[in-house]
Amino acid sequence: MIAGGIGRVRLMAAVAAAKGMSLAIRVSRRGGGTATPGLVADRIDPNLIASVTSTLPDGVVIVAGTNGKTTTSRLVASLLDAGGKRVVHNRSGSNLVRGVATVLALEASVSGKIPADIAVIESDEAAFPQLVSLTKPRMVVLTNLFRDQLDRYGELATIANLWAPALATLDPEASIVLTGDDPGLVAVAADSPARKIHVSVDPGGYALAELPHAADSATCRVCGTDLSYTTLTISHLGDWYCPACSWKRPEPDALATNVRLDGVDAAGATLRFGEEPLIDLRIQIPGLYSVYNMAVAATATRELGVPAGTISRAVGDFSTPFGRLERFTVNGRNITLALVKNPVAFNETLRMLAGGPEGLSLPTLIAINDLDADGRDVSWLWDVDFEILDSGESVVSTTGIRAADMANRLKYAGLDIGRIRLLSQDLRAGLHAFVASVPEGERGFVLATYTAMLGLRQVLVDDGVARAYWEE
Repeated sequence: MIAGGIGRVRLMAAVAAAKGMSLAIRVSRRGGGTATPGLVADRIDPNLIASVTSTLPDGVVIVAGTNGKTTTSRLVASLLDAGGKRVVHNRSGSNLVRGVATVLALEASVSGKIPADIAVIESDEAAFPQLVSLTKPRMVVLTNLFRDQLDRYGELATIANLWAPALATLDPEASIVLTGDDPGLVAVAADSPARKIHVSVDPGGYALAELPHAADSATCRVCGTDLSYTTLTISHLGDWYCPACSWKRPEPDALATNVRLDGVDAAGATLRFGEEPLIDLRIQIPGLYSVYNMAVAATATRELGVPAGTISRAVGDFSTPFGRLERFTVNGRNITLALVKNPVAFNETLRMLAGGPEGLSLPTLIAINDLDADGRDVSWLWDVDFEILDSGESVVSTTGIRAADMANRLKYAGLDIGRIRLLSQDLRAGLHAFVASVPEGERGFVLATYTAMLGLRQVLVDDGVARAYWEE
């Protein structure tokens, strides 16, 4: 009784402190207050996340993965909202424990209860085990596993060794919705008692001809033999099998077929979910990776009871999260901003941009930083297939802290020196110079690492073109 009373007081104090800290940060215009309030609240009550989420009648969904987790989690939250659920979600993308604590504390009443049915939590790879332990999710959604920021996360085996024990603690009644085309994910989830729901994509004419040199997880987890593929989609994703033993891609519980990639504007597919009627999906985000994101999100929300028709309509109405192929009108130019944080993400974005018959035909700006959140080691740029840009004619500009390194990489990729434009390291000057180089009424693409993306968005906010991401 006394312990319970003390616990309630600590929770109320933590919520109040987070709300006060958030207000102070925003009033002083020092940022969005998406992490620090949660850090303060967690110091006061380390059980805040567990206490608040335990009151949600429909529990918690955690979304994790290397690429696509922000878009997929936003999709899941949007589809649940369209299905009539009251959703709490860390929309800002602040996905460490302190970011999750922040959004829960700000949404909670002074007594620690949230007026919501379900929480959709995007999780950082390293924070995943702790968030699983704190929230005891009813569903985990896993997008993929690729190499990312080796100086922070280490090799894929490091993430696998973190995730597998966490997934093994799930309740047998919980569900794991995962990309079955990723052999690494299948192996990580194999020993979990939770029910697995495997999602696959049949790419049709958009399949890769061969395994990219930067591909990961292309060996059998049972016998160590190199995997073979009936079909390759993205990096090491596809219809995989081991030629030496029986390990192979699980039979899909949900399969996206009839893939349609509409250039740099949109993507579509038809989703078969079990024995149910087909669901036609079209999302206003381009690329094959968007097909994976919407297929996984649609499968997860259908499993959670959202009707197929609602899913189809809500996917069509979905708007991109900040920095994920966001579109802006800047001085009469149509500028798209895309996050590219590792070789696979970069390769797929380049594949989308250079996919036309004339290769890369749109003016492009690449912004590379090497701050902590980007990864200090930028040698990963040499694993990106910039060589596919050699067939185009448009100018590729560079900005950011490592603008010169990026320009040098483009030179070694074979681009004519006249197509490479080294701009200022200063993001504001670099963006303004790039926009001025795009013909009025035309389209330009900006590809940026994480802190460069945040910096470029701040320039757009300062110029009155965009809203701060925490205000969306």
